[in-house]
Amino acid sequence: MPKPTADMPDKDPWKIVYLLAFTQIVSWGSLYYAFAVVADDIQRDLGLPTHIVFGAFSWSLLVAGLAATPAGMLIDRVGGRAVMTAGSLLAGLGMAGIACSHSAAMYIGAWTVTGIAMAMTLYEAAFATINREFVRGARKGISVLTLFGGLASTVFWPLTLKLNTAFGWRDTLLCYAAIHLLLCLPMHALLAQAGTRHSTAHAADAQAARSFTLHEALREPVFWKLALAFSANLFIFSALSIHLIPLLQRFGHSAGTTVLVAALIGPMQVAGRIAEMAFSGKLRPQTVGIATFAVLPVALLALLLLGAHPAAVVAFCMLYGMSNGVLTIVRGIVPQALFGRENYGAISGALAGPSLVSKAAGPLAAASLVAHDPAPEWLLGILLAVSILSLACFLSAVRAGAVR
Repeated sequence: MPKPTADMPDKDPWKIVYLLAFTQIVSWGSLYYAFAVVADDIQRDLGLPTHIVFGAFSWSLLVAGLAATPAGMLIDRVGGRAVMTAGSLLAGLGMAGIACSHSAAMYIGAWTVTGIAMAMTLYEAAFATINREFVRGARKGISVLTLFGGLASTVFWPLTLKLNTAFGWRDTLLCYAAIHLLLCLPMHALLAQAGTRHSTAHAADAQAARSFTLHEALREPVFWKLALAFSANLFIFSALSIHLIPLLQRFGHSAGTTVLVAALIGPMQVAGRIAEMAFSGKLRPQTVGIATFAVLPVALLALLLLGAHPAAVVAFCMLYGMSNGVLTIVRGIVPQALFGRENYGAISGALAGPSLVSKAAGPLAAASLVAHDPAPEWLLGILLAVSILSLACFLSAVRAGAVR
């Protein structure tokens, strides 16, 4: 684990990373990943149509996107302690509300509360909190945090399955509500005590860099190019998160083979993040971003042309996983490099809004495309075009940012 250096004034800020490591695993695992395991039981128990059950979850992502900018602005103003503590409270209430739902109105309302909680507890809020405490060490803090956050699905998919089988979906979500209230909430309340703001010398150093306000950033074409790049990229990842295995099966691969190969994605996300940490001192954030965005169209093209060959599928899953893993870090470090750190929370929150909309829309749009034409080449061709657009927007953003 990294040790304090001149770039990291004292060891205290690293305690924030350690606290957030646990709460990110719990927050991502319970608020986002657990739903895939319990969704069918929720639908069967409540007797609601599929579009209501899954649409409420997509609605929560849209709500999170709308709430991301206000949440970031609050973190810039008052710090992560108050915002993330309140977020844990809302997460507990949202999970409990879903567990106690007996009508569509209550179910959708509970997911609305959960969406607000997502904006206040997931990566964007955690990144803004870290950036507020670190000056030059924020990049390494974000990289370390994403290594832990990447374990969320690994921990919570089997945990949710086990709890759901033993106790049912309602008690499972009530258990997660209790974890938010009894563990995450007090841990978030310790954030301000664990970290100390950077020294006066480092504060003066930070002030020397140009920092944009949110209003200034919104008037910059660079902001909108970056937002489009991130949202287009996340659209692809969210679409494939649901449709990858059936897509590979339509290339003629067996269910067992596709599941086995797709299992490479998680470890490769971690590998990509470790590689980013190893080279973080040598490469600018913009350079890491260009490589990350460039890998995805290469991977999609290989799958599009050679999808019937197992080796090509393996190569795709490895490249796809690495790109997805590093992209999370890029979303955390590039906005500071282009717009400064003073209003990082507000700007990164505004950038996250379109991405969360894309995250919600990706699976639904892909399903419509598959319904129109189930051939894997059709969906992959469109996703390849989106990935090239995403790369072009990112390249344009970082080049404009370099000469601005």
